[in-house]
Amino acid sequence: MKAVRFVETGRPPEIVDLPTPTPQAGQILLKIAGAGVCHSDLHVLDEDMGMKGPFTLGHENAGWIAGVGEGVEGWKEGDPVAVYGPWGCGRCHTCQTSAENYCENHASIPTFGGGLGSDGGMAEYMIVPSPRLLVPLRGLEPVHAAPLSDAALTPYHAIKAALPLLTPEATVLVVGIGGLGHMAVQILQALTPAQLIAADIDDGKLAHARQLGVKHTVNSRDGKAAAEQIRDLAGARGVAVALDFVGAQPTVDLCTQVVGRNSRLTVVGLGGGTVHYAANNPPYGCQVTVPYWGARTELMEVIALAASGRIRADVETFKLDQAVEVYQRLREGRIHGRAVLVP
Repeated sequence: MKAVRFVETGRPPEIVDLPTPTPQAGQILLKIAGAGVCHSDLHVLDEDMGMKGPFTLGHENAGWIAGVGEGVEGWKEGDPVAVYGPWGCGRCHTCQTSAENYCENHASIPTFGGGLGSDGGMAEYMIVPSPRLLVPLRGLEPVHAAPLSDAALTPYHAIKAALPLLTPEATVLVVGIGGLGHMAVQILQALTPAQLIAADIDDGKLAHARQLGVKHTVNSRDGKAAAEQIRDLAGARGVAVALDFVGAQPTVDLCTQVVGRNSRLTVVGLGGGTVHYAANNPPYGCQVTVPYWGARTELMEVIALAASGRIRADVETFKLDQAVEVYQRLREGRIHGRAVLVP
């Protein structure tokens, strides 16, 4: 089978032929319908994150069960499923609550999940190590469901934690309308009555936000002007929840400048920015959070939200052998919504 492989840090991915794997006891063989292409992959390729290659990339995966190992019950060949991405130990207290994204034993586990240390879904087939990591698709088409396992789950987890602040008179800011951000604005509109502002340096992505129903959009290339515009929209209370899906220093600074007291500043993006603290900056009562992915049960909730038609990933599909080109397009900001590789 064809697969897109991480070899070592600093090298581009390689497209190779591998034997089709066979599921062992307790495992599931998944025929891949689509694998999302994520900015996190660029960090894996470019930075030393402690992952040892080679392994197959792809941590946003959906497809059909093609085989089950001995002892697997409740699933059959042909079942359409999404794969929960962050693989914990499955035994600790946190994993038992379904929050494997915060596994207590993460430091002793040699892999973060499929596509993040273990073989992922940028291939024709993928081994899933446990049936607990599968979520039924509830009638969704698998190619379009693949990005829900990260591009939707990650913002859903961040937004769900902030819901008590997202009241009708509150303002929520989403910075970065890319793969995660375009899902975040849909989730916010589905779950909250708060006033929504979308910010980005790309006018095309702001137009995308407006197509998704966002009334207020701000070009944030000029940080000072953007902050003034956002503060005018938010009023004296300031932004109650700021969600930064970029995480670079300019976007972190923008969020710090516009949040009000008793607010929440959530940095999701991995752009390398730092939240600097001084008295009343960020303002008193502001919670700063750095969430990671989401829980298994939250992926079930995301799938249900998509099945109801209230959110939908905008997907561009490419063939596996276009992977290197797609990663370059992602670096250059030339992906609309989410790119998905299809075997």
